[in-house]
Amino acid sequence: MSISGKVDPVVRPVAVTDIAEALVEGLRDFQALPLYGLCFGGLYAAGGIAIMLCFTAFGMVYLVYPLAAGFALIGPFVAIGLYEVSRRRERGEPVSFGAIWSAVRSRHEIGWMAFVTLFVFVVWMYQVRLLIALLLGLHASFSSFQEFMTVVLTTNEGLLFLGIGNAVGAALSLILFSLTVVSFPLLLDREVDFVTAMVTSVRAVMTSPLPMISWAAVIVMLLIVSSLPYFLGLIVTLPVLGHATWHLYRRLVAPV
Repeated sequence: MSISGKVDPVVRPVAVTDIAEALVEGLRDFQALPLYGLCFGGLYAAGGIAIMLCFTAFGMVYLVYPLAAGFALIGPFVAIGLYEVSRRRERGEPVSFGAIWSAVRSRHEIGWMAFVTLFVFVVWMYQVRLLIALLLGLHASFSSFQEFMTVVLTTNEGLLFLGIGNAVGAALSLILFSLTVVSFPLLLDREVDFVTAMVTSVRAVMTSPLPMISWAAVIVMLLIVSSLPYFLGLIVTLPVLGHATWHLYRRLVAPV
């Protein structure tokens, strides 16, 4: 039983083929309703560009790479609207921005999951700044992103920073992925508390570790690659991954 007194959702095992099929179905949803995908993907990309410009304006260009790597962490939260699009299309219900907003707003537990997601993102950015201070100097400053990458790739301290930073980032990404891969779709689909949603999500990962870790790797690689050309690739990548996540959720969690 969940802490709300309801029966816990039933988790089913999946295979790698389910990942591929979910991606195909996600692509079909995007092709069927491209306007919604492009809008949510555009907002995600615009947010990344805005943060990047702020870092540049304040002379913190060295945080652009960590931002691109860590921006994937908040993807599940941003893709909530895409889950609702797929849910409505699956049920044959009309799709509109008003209907999407009403559905998301009615699920109060989603706010708590959003807090968890943003908290991990903030921790990621702060640990990067801490590692820079410890390994590259307390008052380290770089005039350009190229200068920062030169220091990182050509000095012992820089390589150590790169290794530790990526290791910590991978750990945070895995933790957040385990907590959210099923949580957001589940909270949108059913009346459950956010703790039950997180527990169900972790159970889903533990039930099918290899396929789910493969899915996490696909998400991270696609989002990072899409972030490199000024986040513009996210306009298409995010909606496809968002729709695919919904279809994977439908395979992972048994219907009521």
